[in-house]
Amino acid sequence: MRNLLGLMIFILLTQTLQASSLFKEYTTQILSVDGRFATIKDSDDIFLGSSGIVTHKFDEETKTIVARVDVIEKKDGIAKIRFDVYKYSAQSAFPIPGILPSIGDNVTLNYLYDRSLLIAPNYDVYKEITTHFKGIEWVHPDLAGAYLAREYKPNPDREDFQEICRANVTSLIFFALDYNGYFVDCNNFRVIKEYKGSAIKKVQHPFYTRVPGIESSWLKWGSGDIGNYSQHYRNLIRN
Repeated sequence: MRNLLGLMIFILLTQTLQASSLFKEYTTQILSVDGRFATIKDSDDIFLGSSGIVTHKFDEETKTIVARVDVIEKKDGIAKIRFDVYKYSAQSAFPIPGILPSIGDNVTLNYLYDRSLLIAPNYDVYKEITTHFKGIEWVHPDLAGAYLAREYKPNPDREDFQEICRANVTSLIFFALDYNGYFVDCNNFRVIKEYKGSAIKKVQHPFYTRVPGIESSWLKWGSGDIGNYSQHYRNLIRN
């Protein structure tokens, strides 16, 4: 009966893992800097593709975020990171710090990974995932649905999800698709962890949400409906 309803049952790689232990924040110092790239000490808590922040400390009481980072390589006990602009605290009324990351600055990875947006094809899959991963605080899909309804965007793209993630203070999305589930970083859309699943037989477009009528608009370019649920979101993910 559950299969007829299209329930995707995920077979975890390690059944005993809880979400709270999957993505621990990891903080370490920058060892070297080369333009937009830097190196840090590697750890089992660092995932290829994960993102984080660089903080610069002025004194014992004052520090600021100066950049966002992505992990692009792990090799021989060293992780290589790439700098990017940190947009979560963007505020036109405040001055830009104007400080470049340097040796000794702190890097915190898996930043805002304790909350996750969930994109599921139906309520049963949504319930299965939220029940299993008890250590993660799930951003309800109604919040994403409300944003898309306001924007007349029934076919969300990366920029839409990044805006939703920023508004809800998270850097993580779980996509439940045909045969696979993916924890994806919202900043760079790289896969952080992947799980095996089963076929989906019941799909709500653009995803499970209680927000009715996410309509397109002929006044807005590229606002057409999703054709294939799994293929649409798989095209957004960078492996």
